[in-house]
Amino acid sequence: MCGILAVFGVADNSQKKRSRIIELSSRLRHRGPDWSGLHHHKDCYLAHQRLAIVDPASGDQPLYNEDKTIVVAVNGEIYNHKELREKLKSHEFRTGSDCEVIAHLYEDYGEDFVNMLDGMFSFVLLDTRDNSFIAARDAIGITPLYYGWGLDGSTWFASEMKAISDDCERFMTFPPGHVYSSKTGGVKRWYNPPWWNPESPIPTGPYDPLVLRKAFEKAVVKRLMTDVPFGVLLSGGLDSSLVASVASRYLADSAAAQWGSQLHTFCVGLKGSPDLGAAREVADYLGTRHHEFHFTVQEGIDALEEVIYHIETYDVTTIRASTPMFLMSRKIKSLGVKMVLSGEGSDEIFGGYLYFHKAPNKEELHHETCRKIKALHLYDCLRANKSTSAWGVEARVPFLDKEFINVAMGIDPEWKMIKPDLGRIEKWVLRNAFDDEQSPYLPKHILYRQKEQFSDGVGYSWIDGLKDHADQQVTDSMLDKASFVYPENTPTTKEAYLYRTIFERFFPKNSARSTVPGGPSVACSTAKAVEWDAAWSKNLDPSGRAALGVHVSAYVEDGKTAAQ
Repeated sequence: MCGILAVFGVADNSQKKRSRIIELSSRLRHRGPDWSGLHHHKDCYLAHQRLAIVDPASGDQPLYNEDKTIVVAVNGEIYNHKELREKLKSHEFRTGSDCEVIAHLYEDYGEDFVNMLDGMFSFVLLDTRDNSFIAARDAIGITPLYYGWGLDGSTWFASEMKAISDDCERFMTFPPGHVYSSKTGGVKRWYNPPWWNPESPIPTGPYDPLVLRKAFEKAVVKRLMTDVPFGVLLSGGLDSSLVASVASRYLADSAAAQWGSQLHTFCVGLKGSPDLGAAREVADYLGTRHHEFHFTVQEGIDALEEVIYHIETYDVTTIRASTPMFLMSRKIKSLGVKMVLSGEGSDEIFGGYLYFHKAPNKEELHHETCRKIKALHLYDCLRANKSTSAWGVEARVPFLDKEFINVAMGIDPEWKMIKPDLGRIEKWVLRNAFDDEQSPYLPKHILYRQKEQFSDGVGYSWIDGLKDHADQQVTDSMLDKASFVYPENTPTTKEAYLYRTIFERFFPKNSARSTVPGGPSVACSTAKAVEWDAAWSKNLDPSGRAALGVHVSAYVEDGKTAAQ
């Protein structure tokens, strides 16, 4: 990952302003510790903090076209850049960077080229010929982007809120799958798959396990594009285990093979946690070089303020899961690794969260998966990106590959329905696709392991420890008055109140708090879970253990955990 900051229409073009832009850009240096770049043209600034993954030697940014009239700052990876270069043979490329194609695509195709990109990206592009500019974000919002406006009429873009929150009067999350054009002064959607439109018919496509398997294998292989050491985050759950299995199969035939034939895998947890044992077993089965990291509840609590500063949210689920990921990323970076593959997105696409057991019909299930995918940029994508980027590590997510999503979301959702009487547990369509007797991808019991949310899987006492800590920090009176102190997205638990107070210290503006979604949640659900089973409304907690009657280690009446 990299960090970008761009400002257009600045009233003050003094050296003092340039210094301010450099100062604000440096707030993103954790995202890109390898190099800093700045381009200044009239009243426009494009600043870049680089994490060098592809072409470390010559791919410094901003990047340019041949005569430097087009300037672009990019955060992300363009996996199909070699195919795009074939379409751009009339152009001269100065670097081996995958992102340089953006400048030349704009020259040939204008503002409508964004849907040609296959990757994760946020970018800002300046056309110095008329001082126009565009900004765009990838289809699902894997990479973060914010935009805002200054009192002097300036328009700002940044990878993280912390770079613009002080200087913008108002700012917001840039919507995924959109492009902003200064010529029209607004955003328009460039990503328009059928499932995105709630009015579209429910998919009726057949379920072909081999088609689904090949689509996922292709998604993993294209993400092995790297010129630096890499690995896979392995929790021992289905999703990360499949990523590791496929990556290990195709490693020898990929560009990443320059770093050796043995895949590196990483896992974090409290000692004795569910994930550690499962991950160790998968690593042994695949023959990976496995790295197991431990943390204590107190170490996680001690890191909370730094975690919230980096991930820029007060959402309880996200903070619970981001903290161990943040601690693990620091260890990973210490090993010299700069890129990791991760398993985010599968649960949203296939209805993998435990509350999907209560989906009443395929129509409801399909619409809920659509809602979940659309919100990923506020939750799991934000966590995976910012927790790793805090230490200069890039996370890639093959389940959120555009082509794979098209295949998975085109399947008749009847196949995704959880039907215990037919032996279909959550994500059965994915599990079945990789259930190969002749050439097994994973041990059977791992392939059919029950969903364990990351914040649970690192150790059940992690969440219980956070709640106990919050009880000591937040009084009953503070929580009783929460609606007066925080009338928007009012925290309803002491844990949520604690996170909100930390967040507000770093980001006190209304614009900042409005970037965080709210509402009741059970086991990572939207409010739909409560509609599907009214009994769950009495146990509102985003932990998977709140899925009463579904999770094998569900909460019991006193709020603690059974069958630990």
